[in-house]
Amino acid sequence: MAMLSAKEQLEIIKRGAAEVIVEADLLKKLERSVSTGKPLRVKAGFDPTAPDIHVGHTVLLNKMHQFQELGHEVTFLIGDFTGMIGDPTGKSETRKHLTKEEVAENAKTYQAQIYKVLDPGKTKIAFNSEWMSKMTAEGMIQLAARQTVARMLEREDFKKRYQSELPISIHEFLYPLIQGYDSVIMRSDVELGGTDQKFNLLVGRELQKEYGQEPQCIVMMPLLEGLDGVNKMSKSLGNYIGINEPAKEIFGKVMSVSDDLMYRYYELASAVSLDELQKIKADIASGALHPMEAKKQLAAEMADRFCGAGEGRKARAEFEKVFSRKDMPDDIPVVEIPWEGDKIKLVKLMSTSGTVTSSSEARRMIQQGAVEVNEQPIKDIHAEFSSDGEYILRVGKKRFVKIVPKK
Repeated sequence: MAMLSAKEQLEIIKRGAAEVIVEADLLKKLERSVSTGKPLRVKAGFDPTAPDIHVGHTVLLNKMHQFQELGHEVTFLIGDFTGMIGDPTGKSETRKHLTKEEVAENAKTYQAQIYKVLDPGKTKIAFNSEWMSKMTAEGMIQLAARQTVARMLEREDFKKRYQSELPISIHEFLYPLIQGYDSVIMRSDVELGGTDQKFNLLVGRELQKEYGQEPQCIVMMPLLEGLDGVNKMSKSLGNYIGINEPAKEIFGKVMSVSDDLMYRYYELASAVSLDELQKIKADIASGALHPMEAKKQLAAEMADRFCGAGEGRKARAEFEKVFSRKDMPDDIPVVEIPWEGDKIKLVKLMSTSGTVTSSSEARRMIQQGAVEVNEQPIKDIHAEFSSDGEYILRVGKKRFVKIVPKK
């Protein structure tokens, strides 16, 4: 991308951002960068507390990629030291302590996944253990002396726990201090983070001032809702799209979101321009474009980005084969299930095969008419099947298994 003016860069950076602190200061930094030809130092930290990166994480990764295209120096900071503490943000109790080995293993998977979004040739990777593991006890005391307990208790999660007389471990107070100290060590000009990270990000600005540095600007991105459209995308909640998942899984999950949420995904997770997005919205409003088609285009883009060019087209064809024409997919998983006697109840068949999470869900799906066996709808929750046959079980629109009795 050719060098753009500071104002043009700022408009790109602001796309989808929830808040920029301080916008006027960021404009000055960009103007200085343009005039001197010196790129801004941009950082975003990710604690490897889980092995997989999901589409929610890519909101920040996409913004990092924009900074790369604008010619700035981008560092993907792996918080292998802070990851052992666990970010207390939004937590009502102290997080489980991860071992150094667990964090290191997760960090390896992060490095393998981020280049699905970031430019490998323009990405610096750093680990905050590089400097934190060398910090002495004296250094930690000096760092801790730069914040007060009263300031820490301004954090909403800490405040609630304190008022509710729930435990707050001393090491949790260290988390925002260490995240802020990362900005000091890296002399960052800009730090990216989610809206839930505001307190931690501001600590970085305060510490940089304490150490005589120009404070970083902050670009906060919204938290992307998960597939349920309510909670933020999270693996623990099961409402996520993993970027390492097969193309057909990514495609199918994108297709499951509501039309309103589709626009959020376009804005925060897609590479389409704002002008293109406005045209999509206008075409849908006028009836020139069906929302289902717009969603398929988004789903194909996600599959292509994370699984390789052409995978989106294949996933779309498979999706349409299964859902539009009611045909069976080509690769139905086979599950062997032991029969207890000559017959087995459908409810047990469903729960044992893994197509539902519980017997109550199985009964509910049957009553809703969402279950087929060998392409025949089954609405009897007491239905049974014999052990001398094989069955194609379909639950909902996309859950298929081939049941083979285990003799």
